[in-house]
Amino acid sequence: MPKIDRFLALGIALASTIFGSILIFQQDAFSLALLDSFSVSLQLDAQSGFFILTNGLVTAAVVSYCWQSDRRPYFYTQLSILHGCLNSIFVCNDFISVYVALECASIAVFLLIAYGRTERTVWVALRYLFVSNTAMLFYLMGAMLVYQATSSFRFSGLSQAPVDALVLILIGLLTKGGVFISGLWLPLTHSESEIPVSAMLSGVAIKAGIFPLLRCAELLDSVDVMVRVFGIGTALLGVFFAIFERDIKRLFALSTISQMGFVLAVPPIGGVYALGHGLAKATLFLSTSALPSRDIDVLRQKPMSHQAWGILAIAGLSLAGLPLLTGFGAKSLVLKSVLPWQTVAMNVAAVGTAIVFAKIIFLPHISASEKKIPAGLWPAAFLLIGGLIAGNAVYWEAYSWGNLVKAIATIGLGWLTYGLLKRFTVKLPAPVEKLENLIGVMSLLLVGLFSWSLV
Repeated sequence: MPKIDRFLALGIALASTIFGSILIFQQDAFSLALLDSFSVSLQLDAQSGFFILTNGLVTAAVVSYCWQSDRRPYFYTQLSILHGCLNSIFVCNDFISVYVALECASIAVFLLIAYGRTERTVWVALRYLFVSNTAMLFYLMGAMLVYQATSSFRFSGLSQAPVDALVLILIGLLTKGGVFISGLWLPLTHSESEIPVSAMLSGVAIKAGIFPLLRCAELLDSVDVMVRVFGIGTALLGVFFAIFERDIKRLFALSTISQMGFVLAVPPIGGVYALGHGLAKATLFLSTSALPSRDIDVLRQKPMSHQAWGILAIAGLSLAGLPLLTGFGAKSLVLKSVLPWQTVAMNVAAVGTAIVFAKIIFLPHISASEKKIPAGLWPAAFLLIGGLIAGNAVYWEAYSWGNLVKAIATIGLGWLTYGLLKRFTVKLPAPVEKLENLIGVMSLLLVGLFSWSLV
């Protein structure tokens, strides 16, 4: 029904928003067995609710942003297919269903990235698809080993499966989730896609590989330790490169790597942080359409408008943990819940996040910029920023004097450090992002995981 494509896509997103909200406030988890002999099943609980709510709000914002554009029904169809695949992942409770949903989501992402039909976007899309398919090949072999050992595809079967199964599944999910060095495909993919596609990828699609990791970590102590360690490494790696990045879209993409570390740092509450990150990161990517340049050095010479700066600042400050925004409660909850051996590293990453977004907040801005704000940005920003404010209801207990002082001190320390570091530049080594090296790094990480598991 191409004449009502936008309405259908928006309706799907709003339905997910309502359903996700219901799951968050539902006390008991709900399970549904689909093919009992294969243990293909669904599990819906608050963790699922946070991810589905994020998916609904980000998709609705992207549709609103594109409402007045000339994008064809094909675009909204692929967007809706991706949305549905992601929701499937967020309720699946078995490895084979996750595999099917991840593969379908990868095809939809590939088609969305390549939608512009330029040589650059087609190459980036093919590169993404190749890396994704390689990762999922490892994952599928691991899922088969779980079934061979337990005659079941359930996540819980991982406890009885051989070490090989755990390692193969982890390498697939770590790569899909943009975690640590196996996720270095992410900066180029997210930064070179069209703006609404970048918002969808960083806001919610990247979490397709994260959610199964959280589920497995909740079931197995050994996986929980691995996930937390990778969370620390990811948070520090992403924030380090983001601090010195000069391209604003690459900066946001590298920040996404870091923020996935916060989602993984405390698996039981990963959904809370995923919601705050998804809303803020979608806002940031959509707002780049109102900037006169992607180069931060150019932006210091060509100021943006007050309105564009305001939208960027609110989203950036939420990720930095400013009170009155969802990011404050989410970050406070994560830092409060980390294990003692995680505390120092995660607090350093929190300061690093404040440094990263100080680069945006201290950019000059004027009343009338040469770059006009696209009409579609206003409803999208209103929806996402409204979500960032309303999200405070998730964790009101964060508003204690101790948390407030710590949040302000973290941001202040980050801003002070930014003043000392802003003249330095460190670029991610270009060879690391080449296709053959991405596959090589994936293989090295596989060997490392085998070594760790056997110790």
